[in-house]
Amino acid sequence: MNEKLTYSQVKDYYGKVLQSSDDLKTDACCTDEGLPAYLKPILSKVHDEVLMRYYGCGLVLPEELEGARILDLGSGAGRDVYALSALVGDSGEVVGVDMTEEQLKVADEYRQYHADVFGFSGPNVQFKKGYIEQLDKLDLEPNSFDVIVSNCVINLSPDKEAVLEQCYNLLKPGGEIYFSDVYSERRTPQHLIDDEELYGECISGALYWNDFINLSKKCGFKDPRLVKSRPLAIENVRLQEKLGDRRFFSATYRLFKIDVLEPACEDYGQAVRYKGTIEHHTDKFELDEHHIIETGKVFPVCGNTYRMLHDTRFKKHFEFMGNWETHYGIFEGCGVAMPFSSSASMGSTASAVSTDSTASSCC
Repeated sequence: MNEKLTYSQVKDYYGKVLQSSDDLKTDACCTDEGLPAYLKPILSKVHDEVLMRYYGCGLVLPEELEGARILDLGSGAGRDVYALSALVGDSGEVVGVDMTEEQLKVADEYRQYHADVFGFSGPNVQFKKGYIEQLDKLDLEPNSFDVIVSNCVINLSPDKEAVLEQCYNLLKPGGEIYFSDVYSERRTPQHLIDDEELYGECISGALYWNDFINLSKKCGFKDPRLVKSRPLAIENVRLQEKLGDRRFFSATYRLFKIDVLEPACEDYGQAVRYKGTIEHHTDKFELDEHHIIETGKVFPVCGNTYRMLHDTRFKKHFEFMGNWETHYGIFEGCGVAMPFSSSASMGSTASAVSTDSTASSCC
């Protein structure tokens, strides 16, 4: 798809075709996360015009945000920016980037309004017009953001690798991208990618999930973690007929900028204990769908998970047990099995390697 044409089509779709979230034909742009009770009074203070021009539902909401510096990719009219601004507080900052003039005009108009309703000394948000593939042109300092969020926007980009590369450069060491987006079960053919309506509805621009995993690793995010996912409900009959039996999923991932992460989950005999001290998360901490850590319970972890908790803003909320002196192999239950057969006798190794199909497939 032509990059300039893609930008133009998306701008028109979100600036002129859509006037509210009711105009969307699918639920692809919805994170489908029930709003936590503590967020409802915050959203009740967001200006009605900002809410009206929001094209999603739910909110991409990582933990431990007070004082953080956050970048929102595809911030639109600013609903998520203003909600996050209340959570980072007067000492934090939220920067929104969008390429759609109509959306940015609405967002920028209410900076002082939200500073007043949240009781801040001044606006703690700013909005920049630009492309999420070209963040380096927006006077944003490298290694300066704690968190980057995005709500169903990266799929609209014609150059997703550039987006992830730019994010990696902007994050502080130990920072993370925490974002919701759409993924396909297989690669999407070009004629569907070129369909303006399917692309604007956040469907046909979606990456094949395994391409996304490999692309993330290529861009420096060595161990992508899936937080939650759901199948998309495409109830519009006309759009479903175009797509055939292809399936799409909405998923939330977190990608940490930690250079020393390993390609697989390795076992060093380590464990953590969550103190229950993250605000609004006193009973448990959910790192991802496989790591739901109850308060006070010793929780065995692989080396990568240890670092995701120790080398990030979460460190003060955990006790850490173990070190890096002894390696015990692959972490049990991580889904990666040793490729060699264990059924052959110790004295017939050569025979086992030549005849066992599993062993011969070792890379």
